[in-house]
Amino acid sequence: MYPRPKPRGFKPLALLTRYFNAVEVNSSFYRIPTARMTSAWTPLVPREFRFAFKLTQVFTHERAEMPGREVVREFCEGVRPVREAGLLGPLLMQFPWSFRFTPVAVDWLRRLAESFPDFERFVEVRHASWAQPEALEALRGVGGYCNIDQPRLRDCLPPTQHVFGRSAYVRLHGRNAKNWFAEGQPAYERYNYLYSERELREWVERLNAMCKQADDVHVFANNHYRGQGVVNALELRALLEGHPVAAPAELLEAYPQLRKLVRATGQQTLWTQGAEPV
Repeated sequence: MYPRPKPRGFKPLALLTRYFNAVEVNSSFYRIPTARMTSAWTPLVPREFRFAFKLTQVFTHERAEMPGREVVREFCEGVRPVREAGLLGPLLMQFPWSFRFTPVAVDWLRRLAESFPDFERFVEVRHASWAQPEALEALRGVGGYCNIDQPRLRDCLPPTQHVFGRSAYVRLHGRNAKNWFAEGQPAYERYNYLYSERELREWVERLNAMCKQADDVHVFANNHYRGQGVVNALELRALLEGHPVAAPAELLEAYPQLRKLVRATGQQTLWTQGAEPV
């Protein structure tokens, strides 16, 4: 994705804005962002760009007790510069496969919704127990539904195209069934997957249907260090828009199959200072 070698002062975020109009911030899952960090991002993006933040894992994966108001305020303060700049997108509450539809789980979701009332919230669940009508109704009561694509394994939710409200959210995790529940593997191997054009066309049909119901549809491809998420996101853009889209020359060199859907662009030296990688 990025130029080799990277020029001095190179900012990955500024480059991404040449090809996409939104990014899902993954670092906020591992630690609460600081206002100093996020304020450095806002000058690097155009006004129509949006940052979707993943809620920190203490709220979704470490569920011994609900974090207190101080932790909620810390998160809200961390994203404040993005909100004030008019660049704030949805808040993704991503839960693991082990989070199943139970009264306790529903209560947890309600308390989270009460903690973050000023965010456009989307909830991601992965276990098939959330497919039943009662579960969907519970999810509708706390925010939007995050539609996902994941391996077709037992008790895993299949692809959906739910729209709860004026916006919709989609995450493409890949279909690496071999490593999805594997133990002893690096975390990135779970998402080591490159969608075929045929598989992406399945989602083109779903996304076009969702666009008829929603004002905004946020779609993210799960990233991998080899840039496979970027490849599939560009392919999906081209298929949805019906014409070739721009792509970095380095990406085309690594994935020549992209040439049927995208066109190469030269890299520019980006000297803007101050932003940490998203």
